[in-house]
Amino acid sequence: MLPAFTVFDTETTGLDPKRGHRIIEIAGVRVEDGKILEESAFVRMVNPEREIPWEARRVNHISDEEVKSASTIDQVLPEFLTFAAGSSLVAHNAEFDMGFLDCEKECCWGYVDLPECFCTLKLSRSLFPREFRHSLDMVGARLGLTVAGNLHRALPDVLMTAQALLKMMQVGNIGSLDELRKRAGMRQVVAGRGIRT
Repeated sequence: MLPAFTVFDTETTGLDPKRGHRIIEIAGVRVEDGKILEESAFVRMVNPEREIPWEARRVNHISDEEVKSASTIDQVLPEFLTFAAGSSLVAHNAEFDMGFLDCEKECCWGYVDLPECFCTLKLSRSLFPREFRHSLDMVGARLGLTVAGNLHRALPDVLMTAQALLKMMQVGNIGSLDELRKRAGMRQVVAGRGIRT
């Protein structure tokens, strides 16, 4: 029996949360009984309390103006985890996104527990070992998926990842949590050490 999933994605000011980069957008969508609940998706901008470097703006097209009146992560992360309650998390290249959640939860006084997370990048590598590239764009193209909106923004990325998860579980005939853990599981976050896969 498979649990509900919350497929999520973050947009950030850079690549390394340990160097002070912060989340500026987080989106999530629940997948329950094989259905993507798009109409109740979670999408929040986050004020990173720092400037967004031009390198990040070039990728996600999020400006300082868009986030300056947004809530800070200490408010947004608990909201997101409430949205995800009772589900397992899923992300594409989950090590990146979970690394940010693990660092940002310290802004919530460190008491926040993160749910188990699965990685569709790992799942793609497991199912298509002879393929060289496993970016979200390539996985979507390989599986014949389309989504409205620009990839590299949180919600379109989440919707593509959710479709990819369901399609790859079908392709791999994955019907149990144990099988999903073998193919897409991540080890738990180790305090102060980020993620180990």
